[in-house]
Amino acid sequence: MSYSFGPGPLTPAIKAIMIANGVAFLVTFFEPRLILLLGLRPADLFTDPPGPDGTDRAYAIWQLVTYMFLHGGISHILFNMLTLWMMGTELEHKWGTRFFTKFYFVCGIGAGLTQVLLGILPFGFANQFYYPLTIGASGAIFGLLLAYAVYFPTRPILMFFIFPVPAKYFVMILGAIQLMLAAGGGGGIAYTAHLGGIATGYLYLKGFRLNLFSEIQYRYLKWRINRTRRKFDVYSGGRRDDIDRRVH
Repeated sequence: MSYSFGPGPLTPAIKAIMIANGVAFLVTFFEPRLILLLGLRPADLFTDPPGPDGTDRAYAIWQLVTYMFLHGGISHILFNMLTLWMMGTELEHKWGTRFFTKFYFVCGIGAGLTQVLLGILPFGFANQFYYPLTIGASGAIFGLLLAYAVYFPTRPILMFFIFPVPAKYFVMILGAIQLMLAAGGGGGIAYTAHLGGIATGYLYLKGFRLNLFSEIQYRYLKWRINRTRRKFDVYSGGRRDDIDRRVH
């Protein structure tokens, strides 16, 4: 009789991400001031003055990527890396390393942009997003949870490590909890970034990746066709996703 735990050995992308997170955690443990430079602070993307450590971080666009590799404690990084392994392994096997890596970073950056967009809104609550630091891979991890629920909707996941719940319902419940906690003020945790990771993952998987040039070219050709169609007999045809498709 043999026993196994988890989805199997580490896949290449997950192994690389874990190593990068581990190295970043050790480096910032001994030099915590780097968190001020590499953590995501929306104010640093727009303002000129040096930060509280005296470092000039104006227009620090790199923070949208580097914040994903920083964590605030042992439990923070362990939980994120465990979830990355448990949920990400099957996704990387299914997608391949290249697409998995791209999806992971798209979700992480999307989660970071959520914080930035909330921070620049012209409302009083925006200050709670504009100035504080956001760190952690949780936004990207929540994007992976969404993808796992899409591809393996009936796969049971232990809610609170006790109740088995199908993956699609698990993510719905988890998303609702994040929304309620975010509405309650967050309590120092970036729940809105978690929601941003979920939303980004959903949009990306649903085909939000438009080729802008091709789309503009198609719209221009459609306009020319519609402009001259009175000169010809018109028959149904054209691109399938166009409800008003016509060819001449």
